[in-house]
Amino acid sequence: MLNPTSTSLIFLFLHLVSAVYSIGVNYGTLGNNLPSPAAVANFLKTRTAINGVKLFDVNPEYIQAFANTGISVAVTAPNSDIVPLAEANFARQWVVDKIKPFYPATKINFILVGSEVLHWGDQKMFKKLVPAMRSLHSALQAEGINDIKVTTAHSLIIMMAKSLPSAGQFRPGFAKHVLGPMLKFLRETKAPFMVNPYPYFDLDPARLDFALFRPNLGLYDRATRLTYTNQFDALIDTVHFAMKALGFADVDIAIGETGWPTNCDNPVLCSVANAVSYNGGLVKHVESGKGTPMLPNRRFETYIFALFNENQKPGPTAERNWGLFQPDLTPIYDSGIFRNGQQVPVAPSVPVGGGGEQWCVPKAEATIQALQSNIDYVCSQGVDCRPIQPGGACFVPNDPKALATYAMSAYYKAKGPIPINCDFSGSGILTTINPSHGGCRM
Repeated sequence: MLNPTSTSLIFLFLHLVSAVYSIGVNYGTLGNNLPSPAAVANFLKTRTAINGVKLFDVNPEYIQAFANTGISVAVTAPNSDIVPLAEANFARQWVVDKIKPFYPATKINFILVGSEVLHWGDQKMFKKLVPAMRSLHSALQAEGINDIKVTTAHSLIIMMAKSLPSAGQFRPGFAKHVLGPMLKFLRETKAPFMVNPYPYFDLDPARLDFALFRPNLGLYDRATRLTYTNQFDALIDTVHFAMKALGFADVDIAIGETGWPTNCDNPVLCSVANAVSYNGGLVKHVESGKGTPMLPNRRFETYIFALFNENQKPGPTAERNWGLFQPDLTPIYDSGIFRNGQQVPVAPSVPVGGGGEQWCVPKAEATIQALQSNIDYVCSQGVDCRPIQPGGACFVPNDPKALATYAMSAYYKAKGPIPINCDFSGSGILTTINPSHGGCRM
């Protein structure tokens, strides 16, 4: 039996997706039990009102699956392509190989150059990110494609620590060398500045209602005399103030990822009820066109994270429990995104976990500096690091998180599987999900 919250969400989602700006969904693929891309595309088209997906790569099978569905597709150039994409010839060939075979049958609306590059990338990627965006935009135009926008999505690591939205500032190094030039490019091409605001990752547990769009006392910003009733608005306006400080208040903001997990290591924070509150409140808020206190009367193009629970994602339990759907396409909770108000059975909530063995992996918020420090420490302690050296089975170029995952798990196994051996100054966490991949065994 549907409760009043679920019933209201049906109306909100159905009304929203008919608007010009829609709620889309992030389509991640880190699972060994997920349906085929063709099955997913057909399901979204025929059963749901979702009309936009965001992919984390340019896998041709996934892009092709959405051909002639009318569903917009945002694709992502991998971080490893950023440096070569800065070269015009490489970018031109990349467009020919990765985009033209599917355009316009697949309705590609964005190409994201990398994913949270300023969070996970290295200095060379930072330097080449904006040149790669410009080069890719020029390559699209040279191939006669003028309706695909080039942008990239940022985690909020780009922000200085802040207490109020009006104090929002970008980190100085990023602001001067990357974000300022990037915003100039986005203004020129009328593309949005895309951010991934997660109240879940910026959470004060004492203000859970503020994060979940529930009634609360609000946050008063003395500088603007504005009151914030939810954390989502506060995060967006914090970014806006940082953009304004650089002279780019006119550039649109889009939401690349946001959501709430149904399960994590703290059941007070993560539950189906909390996910319904956050995603339901988000949909209602975006659909209303109310905007934020500083950016009133507008809708933000928004992609919820995520379509599925993905059982092969490393890290804490929450990482595998963000989905709207189980892999069999049964809804985890009634989010109201089915066509014509269809009411479907909701699957019992089965958190995605693992077996009894444990591995040590980096926390999602671990910095690049912390990851590199962990790698250096492990390799100085007699642990075999040959697998993460060039040519090794676990070597992944320009991916410090993957390298640190091997190093930290190897140290945990070698020194004894006790929690202290996965502390790494607070940057490590135990998981029951085996992070092995391909020939890399952990």
